[in-house]
Amino acid sequence: MGQRLPHLLWLRAFEAAARHLSFTQAASELNLTQAAISKQVKLLEHHLGEPLFERRARSLVLTKTGAAYLPKVRDGFARIMAGTEEVFGGRLTDALTLRAPVGFAATWLMPHLNAFTDAYPDRPVHLISSVWDDSSNAARVDMEIRYGRGIWPGHTADRLTWEVFEPLCAPSLLASDTPLADAKDLTDHRLLHVLGYEEGWSTWCQHLGVEEVNPGLGMQFDNSLTAFEFAANGGGVVLGRSSMSSPILAAGRLVRAFEGRADLPPVPLKEAFYLTAPSGRKSHPTGALLRDYLLARVVPRPSGIQFPFSS
Repeated sequence: MGQRLPHLLWLRAFEAAARHLSFTQAASELNLTQAAISKQVKLLEHHLGEPLFERRARSLVLTKTGAAYLPKVRDGFARIMAGTEEVFGGRLTDALTLRAPVGFAATWLMPHLNAFTDAYPDRPVHLISSVWDDSSNAARVDMEIRYGRGIWPGHTADRLTWEVFEPLCAPSLLASDTPLADAKDLTDHRLLHVLGYEEGWSTWCQHLGVEEVNPGLGMQFDNSLTAFEFAANGGGVVLGRSSMSSPILAAGRLVRAFEGRADLPPVPLKEAFYLTAPSGRKSHPTGALLRDYLLARVVPRPSGIQFPFSS
């Protein structure tokens, strides 16, 4: 296929000449000489084995073959342009590149980012979703939402959430033959774990003094969305972080396993989501605007809850 494909320079010369019906105007557009355009078109015609133009004294006319070939060439260039923009658009435009964990992006960030782009249509944002924190494509990222304790050397960090978590399950699980009347009843159900978090079921059990449950048992997932979905289908009990669990709780697909139990309240966490940016690099022009916009929509720190770590 590579040997049969015409040279892109020939195709570009043909498309411009066909659009203008003039080698001279095509040469002016492509910053080449008229002779160079004419030669490239002749090479293309030789490669294809058929003439594409009728050359007249003061004009060009497309042959039937040339007229049939032109839309194919234009479509090919359009597809290349669209594919380039789709893959590399964030680097070829003035868009701010923001990276965020996939679960947090889908639940908390998406409504706010949608409103931001509506309010500031001239400030495009290129969103990259990630599962775990990594350094890949770091040079492309202007800002990043990270989960942790707010300390990343070489980065500024603004807290976006105050996290608590609690056991969540499908409504059907509460009405099953093995209901969740008390914490010890978790031994009859599959515990769902989300990888990448420092705090999980062992934190929950230790904080509430639950000794009957083995926090190491159960099934693991690499992001909260799939864990929530598995739980919603009756697959087990998942610990829902407050910043991400609200939409699926509001939809009724998950419920609090121990709703109203004063002895089993939501557990405050040391970790939270932070908006970060490299401190040793010139900030993107949209960075300060997006930062202020998101921070203005942060849910205030809950009163009456003692967080073990805060910043």
